[in-house]
Amino acid sequence: MQKLQVNNLVRSATFFQHAGISIVFVFMPIIAKGVTDSVFEIGLIVASFSFAQILSEIYFGRHSDKKGTRLKFIRIGFIGCAAAFGLHYFADDITLLFLVRIAAGIASGIMIPAMIAYAYEANHDKKRAATVISFHALGWLAGIAAAGFANDLKLIFLISAASFVIGLFFTLKMPNPPQEKELEPGTTKKVISKNKFLFSSLLLRHIGAASVWTILPIMLMERLGAELYEISIVYVANTLTAFVLMNLMASKIRMSNVTKFKVGIGCTTFVFVGLSLVTDWWMAMPFMALVGGTWAFLFIGGNFHLMENNPRSTSTGIFSSTLSIATVIGPVTAGTIAFLFDYVAVMYFAIAIVVCAFIVSLKVRK
Repeated sequence: MQKLQVNNLVRSATFFQHAGISIVFVFMPIIAKGVTDSVFEIGLIVASFSFAQILSEIYFGRHSDKKGTRLKFIRIGFIGCAAAFGLHYFADDITLLFLVRIAAGIASGIMIPAMIAYAYEANHDKKRAATVISFHALGWLAGIAAAGFANDLKLIFLISAASFVIGLFFTLKMPNPPQEKELEPGTTKKVISKNKFLFSSLLLRHIGAASVWTILPIMLMERLGAELYEISIVYVANTLTAFVLMNLMASKIRMSNVTKFKVGIGCTTFVFVGLSLVTDWWMAMPFMALVGGTWAFLFIGGNFHLMENNPRSTSTGIFSSTLSIATVIGPVTAGTIAFLFDYVAVMYFAIAIVVCAFIVSLKVRK
């Protein structure tokens, strides 16, 4: 009963954490378009959030292991995010938008690795942790749906800030169990070297994905005539599928974590092939559902493999920062390709780079 209560607290905090992030993140290309008409500058604004996350996740993920207190970093992250995301409301020019996106990236990077490790350690049966971590996908679903219902690019900032405040209250009830400190020097380099093929394939895959997510909302709106709520529906197909599959991994899906990771990387290719062919906004839904499935496999498979064999916050911090590095490179690449060619050319780039990612992932060993 005690373990169930802890898991429910972590689920709730995880839900509001990712709802607060997603409600702004998905629509950032459209928000950025309100302060600049340059596709390249839109790419830079989208990338600024992830650029700040890179060092934040590596630094605070490692310190969460060294200090032996994950809960402290989780709570500081929630407070910082509530402030940083709320300040987006006042960012009405390109400079201010850059600054608040950087602040939001730093704040979210403080708590993400610690939260994943905390959820993993709260369960003796580690597979059950997938049902807890799955609430990050449910949070994304709720955030995207809330943005669609709000249908107001200013109001979503206030909803985002409120989500982090609510999440913070749940963390105040979470226990702070004793944790072994990881003090060995050079740990970060060792983890990267030991898992270089996993991180390399993840980086390549997510560069392709981040490139597409930068231009997809704009493409759906400008080329295919989608409204804000219709874009929300498309993205909900993604997060709902991820949530369902992450829960199934706790009991029904029987394969090794390494195999899950490879399946997630390889099947992403079919997503971008499909998105390059759509001719109406609703046709993107099945391919977004597929990408939700690939994300569930690679996220759970990759993170659980790392946490089984490495210091947990350190390795999940590197995993998250690898995604952040890709989310810096991807938007800049997407902006450049879309500026020089067109939106569909970004899809072709994503297909090519994800094929390379899958080839690299084949070198990951159990």
